[in-house]
Amino acid sequence: MCAACHGEAGNSANPAVPSLAGQPRQFISTSLYMFREGYRKDPQMSPMAAMLSNADLNDLAAYFSSQKPAPPRHRASAENAAAGPALAQKFNCTQCHGPRLLGQQQIPRLAGQQLEYLRGQLRAFKAGKRGELDGNMTAAAQALTDKDIEVLADYIAGLGG
Repeated sequence: MCAACHGEAGNSANPAVPSLAGQPRQFISTSLYMFREGYRKDPQMSPMAAMLSNADLNDLAAYFSSQKPAPPRHRASAENAAAGPALAQKFNCTQCHGPRLLGQQQIPRLAGQQLEYLRGQLRAFKAGKRGELDGNMTAAAQALTDKDIEVLADYIAGLGG
């Protein structure tokens, strides 16, 4: 059922739905747990995750983390590709998500993620409407301007692994 939204082998073709291929295993299992327990809410994901056992969470995480991410379909504008790395440093994106934004442990891979999804998640964190474990993203997003969100989302969506 996951492939219907997240794409074959976890590579989403839907701009509003994240790719799961190559995400850190712990991030996937934690995200599914948060949807199942109601810490994150989504009209499609919450009911799907509600049916999952702990073993299911771990099996899905193992599967999707082992899939190869597709090359990004998005190309950042030249201006945003040039400005993006400095903004990623300024707002500590690379501190948590890694120097190439490939994620680690419970922190997601951002590189090559869907543009619309990235933009929406940054806006949701800034508005305090996106559930998370520790509040770090909500705090980090407070300083982002609308322009920063556009530049970062455009830049990150165009990154390959």
